[in-house]
Order: sequence, then structure tokens, then C-alpha cells
Amino acid sequence: MLEPTLLALGAAVLHAGWNLSVKQGGDRFVALWGQFALAGIGCGLILLVIGGLPWRAALFALASATVHIPYCWFLARAYDHGEFSLVYPIARGGGAAIAAIGGIVFLGDRFRPLGIVALGVIVLGLLLLSGRSKWVDVESAIAVAMTIGVYSVIDAHASRTTSAERYGLALFTGTLFTITTFGLATGRGAAMKAGITANWRRYSLAGLATASTYMLVLVAYRFAPVGYVNALRESSVLIVAVVGWRVLNERAGRRRLIAASTVVGGLVLLIVGH
Repeated sequence: MLEPTLLALGAAVLHAGWNLSVKQGGDRFVALWGQFALAGIGCGLILLVIGGLPWRAALFALASATVHIPYCWFLARAYDHGEFSLVYPIARGGGAAIAAIGGIVFLGDRFRPLGIVALGVIVLGLLLLSGRSKWVDVESAIAVAMTIGVYSVIDAHASRTTSAERYGLALFTGTLFTITTFGLATGRGAAMKAGITANWRRYSLAGLATASTYMLVLVAYRFAPVGYVNALRESSVLIVAVVGWRVLNERAGRRRLIAASTVVGGLVLLIVGH
């Protein structure tokens, strides 16, 4: 289990970084689109060179890319309304819990009793984190968690039954088209053009981090249950709690750090329980 553990922890650091970039951006949907678009262009070119992938894997990639439309929409909205150290842990930690349940129900993943207890501790940490926050600050984060749970199960199944690396390339290529289509259909064409013209360097770096993050996760899915991988990946919530408190000067920093530490404690239990 060492390989998937290291892959998931590496993904955690990269993921926290590109989410901070989105939070600090102007139009957050455009920032998300920009990094997914540039990542998709690069992945599409690589996929074209290496010869594509089977049609069955392409269907899974299209399904996941479609789920990424509400993922990006709700994540942008969540960052518009809520603080970084609140939105991110709820979205990611909640998504890990939902993905774990989905893995057990749909993929035949198994957890020992201590693993189930660990998931409960993670959920407790999320409840402590939300505290008395207003519903408007957490509703979009909960929606993001639901989309994470759905696409994680799709991607885990696809990575186990096809080439994880090729599937990841196809996923980002598909996401380029789905999110671009959605953005144009909702009248954001001018904002998208202006955003990528002014911020293409930042979007390129964020896109590289985004693609690298999920490639690591897809490979890890091949060796471990989806709930285990996602829970380890969400150790990034502790990084985000510290950044929100010390760098962004967000409120309730100490409480959120304690809550995030509870989530990380659940992650440790998950590793021991596995």
C-alpha cells in the first residue's frame, strides 16, 4: 500500500495549490475553465501521439467530463460565497466520504471495521468544521462533494478496467470540450477569452498541477480502494486550514485547524485500519 499512499499524498499537496490559485482569481469559473482547458489541450495532444484509447474507456471519460460541469460551476460559486478554509475541507472531505460509500456499493471495495470508524471520524471533523456557518456558505460546497463522489466512482472503475494513464488523458481532453461548451452556452465567451489572454501563464501552471494531481490519483485507484485513496488525498484539508488562517486571515482559524486535524486523524485511522 506504500505506492498508492505516496501517490495520494503527493496529489493532496498539488490539489491544495491549484485550488488556492482559483480562490485568489477574479472570475473563478473562468479560472477553473482556463486551467482545465489548457490541461485538456496538452493531454489531447499527448493522447493523439500515443494512439488514443478504447471506445469503452472514452465513454467513461465522457461521463466523468460531463460531471465536471456541475463540479466547476458549484466550486466557483462556493469560493464566491465561502472562505477557503471552510469550502475546501467540506467539499473534499465530504467527497471522500461519498466516494468511499460509492466504492463499497458499486465497485466491491471492502473496509475493515476500523476503516468504517475512520470514515465516521472524518465526517465528525467536517461537522466541527462547518460549525454555525450560514447555509449559503456551505450549500455549494456540499454540492461539490456530491459531484466529487460521483466522478470518483466513475474514474476508479475506468482506471481499473483500462489504462489509467490513457484514461486520465482522455478525461482532461473531454473536460476541455464539456466545460468550454457550457461556458459558451451560458454567455461567458468574452470573459473566457479575456481571462485566458491575461492569465494564460497562471492557468498553464494550474492546469499542469490539476492534470498531475489527478494522474497520480488514477494510478493509485488501481492499487487501493477508492475511499482509501480519496481520504488520503483529502489530507490537503489540513494544509488549506493553515493557509486560510495564517495566509488569508480567515476567521475561526483555530477551530477550523482543530476540525481539519480531526479529519486528518480519521485519515490516519483509515491507513491503520487498512
